[in-house]
Amino acid sequence: MREIHVSAITDAVKKLCMEANYDLEPDMLRAFDKALKTERSPAGRQVLEILKENAQMARTQKIPYCQDTGFVVCFVELGQDVHVTGGLLADAINTGVSQGYTEGYLRASIVKSPFDRKNTGDNTPAVIHVDVVPGTNLKLMVMAKGGGCENRSKYKMLTPADGPEGVKDWILECIKTAGPDACPPLIAGVGVGGTFEKAAILSKKALFREIGSANPDPAVDAIEKGILDRANRLGIGPQGYGGDTTAFAVHILTYPCHITSLPVAVTIECHAHRHKEVTLPLRGEGEAVNSYD
Repeated sequence: MREIHVSAITDAVKKLCMEANYDLEPDMLRAFDKALKTERSPAGRQVLEILKENAQMARTQKIPYCQDTGFVVCFVELGQDVHVTGGLLADAINTGVSQGYTEGYLRASIVKSPFDRKNTGDNTPAVIHVDVVPGTNLKLMVMAKGGGCENRSKYKMLTPADGPEGVKDWILECIKTAGPDACPPLIAGVGVGGTFEKAAILSKKALFREIGSANPDPAVDAIEKGILDRANRLGIGPQGYGGDTTAFAVHILTYPCHITSLPVAVTIECHAHRHKEVTLPLRGEGEAVNSYD
């Protein structure tokens, strides 16, 4: 059994929130470089160069990559033999979000109620998903999810008769209708299977996969590549100015589903694809972690 104090979780989330907003992951930077080699549109190339420069400025000056600093979505993989001490896991995460957004001078974008629209002032609460997994570690995966692209995300309950082609066509339609409003180049996270809520959660988690990596299922990998190729022939291009680079990736996660169902959820992510992760305990941690038999 391993104990992890809530203070270690709060500190980690605080750091992840700030770093996610300042420092794009290397796979995103590689995606910009790769797109610049194939983009034929002068306007598209100019946009990609500007986005690269923006990423560099954000990283070196420690300023947000985008003014929309996102809704924090946190996936937690909690080892079965981990005991969180000193408070509640959710409270520790939300305290870390509050500290990160306040001390990092990041915009507070969350309203307390969808109806009264009063800002919470510190970008809390986060949306938290917890999976219990084997082991004695606690993994935190944090995403700063922008509102504009999130608003273009969609869900549809297809029928089994629609089959794989129906799934492909509908995912492409989601990318097409998102268009310039979702700030392309896009990443499409897709959840297929499960139930209504399971497909939506899968679509969000799919976004954490490294851009350019292969899906572990060869059949699904082929579907991803086919949709991506079709998406980049839509002509929407970077920021909607036209071109060959409408999407950087299509990432699909699947789950078993009912014989009568074919649920599909698509989470649209923009070029401000901000996410970070860490596994606790960190090497060299002291009092925050205690292990015992």
